[in-house]
Amino acid sequence: MASWCVRAVRQSYYVAASPSLIRASPRLLCTAAHQKSGQGSEEDQKAEQSPAEKALAEEKGQLEEQLKEVTDKYTRSLADMENLRTRSQKMVEDAKKYGIQGFCKDLLEVADILEKATESVPKEEVTSQKNPHLKNLYDGLVMTETQVQKVFAKHGLFKLNPDRGQKFDPYEHEALFHAPVEGKEPGTVAIVTKVGYKLHGRTLRPALVGVAKAP
Repeated sequence: MASWCVRAVRQSYYVAASPSLIRASPRLLCTAAHQKSGQGSEEDQKAEQSPAEKALAEEKGQLEEQLKEVTDKYTRSLADMENLRTRSQKMVEDAKKYGIQGFCKDLLEVADILEKATESVPKEEVTSQKNPHLKNLYDGLVMTETQVQKVFAKHGLFKLNPDRGQKFDPYEHEALFHAPVEGKEPGTVAIVTKVGYKLHGRTLRPALVGVAKAP
């Protein structure tokens, strides 16, 4: 029993007097002090660098605003160029389609004359064999008129001949007069005095019509 007590006292003395433990404590204290001093120095550096960082942040914000402005201008320029390209392409296409508009207007008078010429020949004179020369002349006029209309259609020019009773359209018809017509609704075409023409869907010459009105 006594020997066990002696060993316990000796072990306690060795532990208390161990130089490794004695050396460890100052090292821990030094490390903690160094960390504290390091934190302090970092805070000082941050405090010292804050004006420069602030200037850099402001410059960065200005550059970002400039980049945003330039990007917006570039996007708008691209959109404007695309719109300009689309308009130019449409103008070229319209020039191809309607470049012959003036020429077609001049030819319409020729077509009107041919139509009036064929309409002025009495049908009974054509159907009978009394005057074969007149019939040959009439047939030639009809063939010429038919060929002219084929050429017109080839270039997108079509006759505009409204039916009687059709609703009056100010974009396709031109009213010469308004008169009450029995059996016709007001605002409808009562008579066509001159046919019109459309070039590629656009009215080149409106049809001249008389419009029915209420009595």
